[in-house]
Amino acid sequence: MINDIKKDAESRMKKSLEALHGNLNKIRTGRAHSSILDSVTVDYYGAQVPLNQVANINTEDARTLSVVPWEQNMVPKIEKAIMTSDLGLNPSTAGNNIRVPMPMLTEETRKGYIKQARQEAEHARVAVRNVRRDANGDIKALLKEKEITEDEQHQAEEAIQKLTDKYIADIDKTLESKEQDLMQV
Repeated sequence: MINDIKKDAESRMKKSLEALHGNLNKIRTGRAHSSILDSVTVDYYGAQVPLNQVANINTEDARTLSVVPWEQNMVPKIEKAIMTSDLGLNPSTAGNNIRVPMPMLTEETRKGYIKQARQEAEHARVAVRNVRRDANGDIKALLKEKEITEDEQHQAEEAIQKLTDKYIADIDKTLESKEQDLMQV
């Protein structure tokens, strides 16, 4: 019983950390990487489809992405979708190839992105703490039903706390590396 609660808590904490990684990848740095366009969707025959399902996205150099649609008629739709996304990017088309230059980040935008990254990290910490609260509640319910002893309860709660501390430290490391990434010029 207790092991099931620990495994469930750990898998949920791991999902919170993975969600943080995904959210931080959406915050763009000055460098080009294809995951920046993950949130862009394109109208493809009446359905909204992620950009990476209708085109190849490659990194041309440190500051330029190259988007090559699989169908020629998708070029204007993709270009419009990138422009209307809230990423602040201005693509330029050359035949079948759409180039997306990454604008330089100003000090003000860098600070704004760092603030956004810190908010995402705090959301992840709150999610991990909520998992801890749920797990401890399950353990207390087992004690109340006399399925475990008080010693087992304390040991289980300590194990859950160690797990929580580990994942919060991982979240802090992830945030720190993202902040350093954002502050590089």
